[in-house]
Amino acid sequence: MRFIDKAALAAVGLCISLSANAFAEKITIKDVTGRDVEVSAPVEKVILGEGRQIYFVAVLDRDEPFKRIVGWRDDLPKADPESYAAYLAKYPGLAKLPTFGGMKDGTFDVEQAVALRPDVIIMNVDAKTATEEAGYIEKLGKVGIPLVYVDFREKPMENTEPSMRIIGKLFGKEQKAEEFIKFRADSIARVTDVLARDNPAKPLVFVERAGGYSDDCCMSFGNENFGKMVEFAGGTNMAKDIIPGTFGTVNPEQIIASNPDQIIVTGGNWQGYVPGGNWVGVGYGADEEEALRKLHNLTKRPAFTGVKAVKEGNVHAIWHQFYNNPYQFVAIQEIAKWLHPDLFKDLDPETTFKELHERFLPLPYKPGYFVSLKSST
Repeated sequence: MRFIDKAALAAVGLCISLSANAFAEKITIKDVTGRDVEVSAPVEKVILGEGRQIYFVAVLDRDEPFKRIVGWRDDLPKADPESYAAYLAKYPGLAKLPTFGGMKDGTFDVEQAVALRPDVIIMNVDAKTATEEAGYIEKLGKVGIPLVYVDFREKPMENTEPSMRIIGKLFGKEQKAEEFIKFRADSIARVTDVLARDNPAKPLVFVERAGGYSDDCCMSFGNENFGKMVEFAGGTNMAKDIIPGTFGTVNPEQIIASNPDQIIVTGGNWQGYVPGGNWVGVGYGADEEEALRKLHNLTKRPAFTGVKAVKEGNVHAIWHQFYNNPYQFVAIQEIAKWLHPDLFKDLDPETTFKELHERFLPLPYKPGYFVSLKSST
């Protein structure tokens, strides 16, 4: 039996540690706000400013999506409980991950973040104002912790590709990021190329953001996010000229007067936020019959009285979280099928989503992300 000298073993371990650290080098990242941020990459310890950022982390670190994460915001279990449960079942260690409140609501604990000694904090751009007002960037900078902004929510059709490239550089996964970007672009082109060729009439579409989440009506999207996805899918976003920014509201009278041809409601299982609410619980492995029942109930509200879309059954529900992750191309394909069923009868968004899971994600695909009253009649 051969004995190993403990000192020699320790020296080997030190060499391995040093050689691993030697792979990191100082690089300058230009984030989506145009800030130049110096980071030692590839990063090994990351704080996610939002739990739903696991959607893009999983694409790049498919085999071990939580290996770099030393802390994250506590939103995923409530915003997307099915995905959280699936990740927890496969990676039970995530239950022990330190969690944070949000920058925007003032519950982010900067001292806790510093104690975790991350190589970088990845923050959504919609938290920028709150982050700056609290002086977090300066506080973190003093202890050598860089903060990088990405965006999949405010202007996702513009910022998804640069955001994925930023994260690819941070993780040392540039090639994987480019593979995903190409898959996304090719999937969108399967819609936009057909529309450019055939130039069909564009139906008027009302997108209700988080329908049934509250009794108020109706939140929607301006000329970005789901509003822009509708345009990519060959429709006209009803609220485009009503809402000046990405998010806003329209009143019931405006919906009735506009008389949209199609209505799309974004939904999710928000039991953690609004127990027993009227929201449509589409999402990972969702109960589609229950989602259809709740979608049908939403059509009975005064805002939809006599509207063409309701009369003709062109009312649909889609997973709300497409608004906040790089998988929007699946939503574009599904919306295109709803708006132009004859033109896209051979396009299968479910197959596209399955391929995304098989090629890039650690979880198996489960249906339940979209339902339609048209297909249920």
